[in-house]
Amino acid sequence: MVAKLRPFQTIFQTMSIRREDFRRRDEWGEPIAANGWRGYIPSGLPVTYSGIILLICIVVFLISIIFPSFVYNYLALNPSYLMQRPWTLITHMFVHADFNHLFWNMLFLFFFGTELERRVGESKFLQIYMLSGIVAAFGQMIISSGSMVGASGALFGVLGCLAIIAPEIRILLFFFIPMSIRGAVVLFALIDFLTLGSSDNIAHMAHIVGLLVGLAYGQAIRRSPSYYWR
Repeated sequence: MVAKLRPFQTIFQTMSIRREDFRRRDEWGEPIAANGWRGYIPSGLPVTYSGIILLICIVVFLISIIFPSFVYNYLALNPSYLMQRPWTLITHMFVHADFNHLFWNMLFLFFFGTELERRVGESKFLQIYMLSGIVAAFGQMIISSGSMVGASGALFGVLGCLAIIAPEIRILLFFFIPMSIRGAVVLFALIDFLTLGSSDNIAHMAHIVGLLVGLAYGQAIRRSPSYYWR
């Protein structure tokens, strides 16, 4: 069985992402280019790491429909073959078990990932995302030898980091329950903790570990005097 890394169906209550929000401002308030190679496509929409990750996940999902054996054998993370296929520590984050799994993870990435990248910059966002996903996978392997697919370990890291650096954010849980982002973190962590070892085919330990990585990274960012550039 393949453990799916799936966040809860949670979206922001309100969010407006504008083009100028993706530019840094220097100490005088003038916009300066954000670090990294990200640019703008002709339509004026920002090309972001969160958007690139979303696109890759969709492409990989389409490939998995046509070549399922290849994707699950060579891109999903199977602890038994990790030494032979170390790249799966990264590629498993782009593989999803079904459309529902992909849809909710990408919706989560679209809102939370975009917001985190806007706040901390693309370089730090990518570090948080990849580190959370990789460490979360190792955490899941401690309690399970089953294969893993999904981005939720990384996404929970994104959520944890946002909860530290932007506690004022409020969300609509399941689209209609208003809640602070920190309240959502506590709720998600509690649910995953209580369901550890269940047979629901969800990698709850990966959620918890990814969340802890994000919380720790958020604390490190907050202690840095130069991290805020709203």
